[in-house]
Amino acid sequence: MKVRKAIIPAAGLGSRLLPNTKSIPKEMLPLVDKPVIQYIVEEAVSAGVEQILIITNRGKSSIENYFDYAPDLEERLRADGKIKEADTIRKVADMADVFFLRQKETKGLGHAVWRAKSFVGDEPFGILLGDDIMLGQKSRRRRPTSAAPSRSIRCRTS
Repeated sequence: MKVRKAIIPAAGLGSRLLPNTKSIPKEMLPLVDKPVIQYIVEEAVSAGVEQILIITNRGKSSIENYFDYAPDLEERLRADGKIKEADTIRKVADMADVFFLRQKETKGLGHAVWRAKSFVGDEPFGILLGDDIMLGQKSRRRRPTSAAPSRSIRCRTS
């Protein structure tokens, strides 16, 4: 069965990167020429994921804005002859169906994934964490993503 959905937990406080993350979510910090979270979404998309749920918390609306259309900005860029930049903005917004869910209390990774239960339903899904940068000759992300037949794992909540 193909893995069509992925969860990106992005609700952490970013305390390891303070004071930078006091006003900018760590997921939006640039790595070369784009925010870290864009690399994560691109990796998911290249592996065949179609729907992505990014779990955020308060103060991270810039992530939602980044993956949304910006018609006024695109129009201005086109009027100024910056067609490539306008196309890039549209391409980012069209990469995948990106949804957002707020984790109202920062209770850790397990709680964030649990909050996504209605998004994933009974489908297999991936969890993508952007905490490590892997360097190498060959990209592993081009492999098709599929779920191996396995036992079902159920979470019990109290």
